[in-house]
Amino acid sequence: MNFRLIPFRYHNAYMNMALDESILEGIRDGISPPTIRFYGWEPSAVSIGYFQGIEYEVRLEACRAAGVDVVRRITGGGAVYHDRDGELTYSILAPQEIFPLESEACFRFICADILAALEMLGISASFQPINDILVDGKKISGNAQTRRYDVLLQHGTLLYRVDVEKMFTLLNVSEEKISDKLIRSVKKRVTSVTDIAPIPFERVVAAFETAFSRNRTVERGDYTAAELERARVLAEQKYRSREWNYLR
Repeated sequence: MNFRLIPFRYHNAYMNMALDESILEGIRDGISPPTIRFYGWEPSAVSIGYFQGIEYEVRLEACRAAGVDVVRRITGGGAVYHDRDGELTYSILAPQEIFPLESEACFRFICADILAALEMLGISASFQPINDILVDGKKISGNAQTRRYDVLLQHGTLLYRVDVEKMFTLLNVSEEKISDKLIRSVKKRVTSVTDIAPIPFERVVAAFETAFSRNRTVERGDYTAAELERARVLAEQKYRSREWNYLR
């Protein structure tokens, strides 16, 4: 099966989520190819899982004051802070028949590419079921997936640089819990590329492009006009809407 690889670029949170759904629909309809894309978040954003309550998870006023977008994903999982300068995000979308049926096996199958990319960068990492990547016991990558219309979407993050203090100002952690002790605890459980080695971001992106192309027939490409048009509609009418974001 041939894949299209779309190189790294920045989008806002609503467009990032809309592009995933637009491509998913295109694969369902037979007009979009299986796709791997890499992207960042501009401005920084918080995304929440499909099953989460936005007001319970996010400090909405703090996000507004900081110019941080907030959006609900179509995938599950927890609230994630996506720092504009601190993260590489990927999405892979293809007919679900080419992936393992069982969820953990599917995560393991796709996350093997993340492990390969990190190995290229000189970073030894391991897969932690059900959907995390760890380095020396610390989380460096989280991933989520959904299956719709017989199409699988998995997207995930690689922490390039992590700002735990800022994350806590945006996520809904009670004031009494935001303590030096808690921050130290989180720093013991989370790491990033720059915590490990001074690797340029461009080199990280190149490693991910190479790793995700290893065992696939891949051709570099771009979004089609139809995908972009549909994504713009989804971004405005769905992902920016109060109805969607306050679904729970």
